[in-house]
Amino acid sequence: MALIPVDPVDLATIVTTLEMAARPPLRPLPASHLRLVDWRAPDPARYRLLFERVGGPWLWYSRLAMDDAALTAIVHDPAVAVHAVIDPQGIEVGMVELDFRTTGSCELSYFGLVPELAGKGHGRWMMAEAMARAWRPGIARVWVHTCTLDHPSALNFYRAQGFVAVRRTIETFPDPRALGLLPADAGTHVPYFAPDLPGPSRR
Repeated sequence: MALIPVDPVDLATIVTTLEMAARPPLRPLPASHLRLVDWRAPDPARYRLLFERVGGPWLWYSRLAMDDAALTAIVHDPAVAVHAVIDPQGIEVGMVELDFRTTGSCELSYFGLVPELAGKGHGRWMMAEAMARAWRPGIARVWVHTCTLDHPSALNFYRAQGFVAVRRTIETFPDPRALGLLPADAGTHVPYFAPDLPGPSRR
């Protein structure tokens, strides 16, 4: 067994890819007071705000690192369906993003709620809504990935919803807190080594 040092300004995570190769059986839609609405051509700043509110605790950062042009090219693409989860007051509290840019396949790119709503049973409703939209005619595969930086229940949740794990990889990337993309207190489950501190030997 080998321990591989990671630079103090980087993060390392194990990524699990999961997929469905057939549409799941229809089930009654779980009840929820939330709504899923189409978010066509979202404003980049507004998109980033929701992205950070939902994903910041789990160190989501990829869309935060993009400039407006790069982000707009994705979220305004007709083959990318961005949905916002709305509470009864009309406030955006979650997101579901489906990527159909690969023929015959749909990636569940982003799926999550703000931390205040996590663990309250809304996930099953969100997934049912997501699957109803993902399994368009011509789609043969729906897939998603999660990693060890994500919510600790994420992997088992996806498996319980019918996804099957098919691949595991190791990813390293710059810590978004060190880059200033997220505040230093984001992702409290992952130790943060400030850039000016020695890292590999610190615990």
